[in-house]
Amino acid sequence: MKPAPLDEFPVHQTPLSMAQVSTSDRNFYDRNYFNAHDRSGEVFLVTGFGVYPNLGVIDAFATVRHGDAQRSVRFSDALESRSTESVVGGYRIEVVEPLRSLRVVCEHEDLSMDLRWEGSFEAVLEERHILMDGPRTMLDASRFAQVGSWSGMLNVDGEDFVVDPAVWLGTRDRSWGIRPSGAPDPQERFAEEPREGFWWTYIPLRFDDFALVIILQESPDGHRSLNHASRVFADGRIEQLGWPRMEVDYRAGARHPEHVRVHLTTPLGEPLLLEIDTLLGIPLSMGSGYVGDPAWSHGRWMGRDWSESVSYDMTSPDVTAMLPYNVVDHVARARCNGAEGWGMFEHANMGRHDPSGFKDWVDMAK
Repeated sequence: MKPAPLDEFPVHQTPLSMAQVSTSDRNFYDRNYFNAHDRSGEVFLVTGFGVYPNLGVIDAFATVRHGDAQRSVRFSDALESRSTESVVGGYRIEVVEPLRSLRVVCEHEDLSMDLRWEGSFEAVLEERHILMDGPRTMLDASRFAQVGSWSGMLNVDGEDFVVDPAVWLGTRDRSWGIRPSGAPDPQERFAEEPREGFWWTYIPLRFDDFALVIILQESPDGHRSLNHASRVFADGRIEQLGWPRMEVDYRAGARHPEHVRVHLTTPLGEPLLLEIDTLLGIPLSMGSGYVGDPAWSHGRWMGRDWSESVSYDMTSPDVTAMLPYNVVDHVARARCNGAEGWGMFEHANMGRHDPSGFKDWVDMAK
């Protein structure tokens, strides 16, 4: 094995070369995620880039929903060596200033962009994320999140969007660790004893004077296995906001969250009421490569120098039938004790979830 370019820098954390990660788990990953919107609820971008050292794969995607149309392009290639460069096919990420400013470029005839990210507040390191499936560890990862603004250009199917930082906002995260990647692991026992449900909520929001980052995960009986709620101020102060209590108004006949109330508590015991209305949404298994996409998923070997472009009619019966079984990223318009904010409401409520009143995978809101 050859040394990696990263071996030139004093960043080692194990006796191994930086060409290797400290675990032999095939599902180790290292990923960027971004979203962007113009606060109109008419256009929404979700994009990301990942490397999978133990699978020898590198890939990226960009997905834009405009009204009822959604366009996705993705790139994949062999990962030859880990380095500071984040490039695959026509996609690249440039770190202009760590933890503050980045450039994201996608070059494809159906979807192109050249965008500059500027963080509005300090990045927040979230609680370590662990998800178990019986005795099996499905996910064990770390992540930091940040809210900010975008500038530059975006073109989707021949239509130009001028990305003005006074209007265009978004959130991003960097995560790394173990999560299902590439070809599915053998299920064996777990194919006969599937999980009863999956409940997940992730809410990064930007206000004028502060940012909120909330991340919650619960088992079917309502036991909370991950709880993070923090408020970040411009001077870098971070305060914890306790144990959030969340109420979701779902659309009748579906599991689409229309309005959300999150009850938070400051360190002094003062209540904070966060209210969220969801606007445009992107289901992450349609074009973005997250779990459930039948055509392409993160870390999957597609061959060298592979690229693909797909489009979706978000009103088609095939799409709407799958929405209750998706993690969906929504543009979020929020109010917190009178202040207005914008960001993302990422949510999944699949299968049984006792606090929501859902009994099984086909039960929908009344």
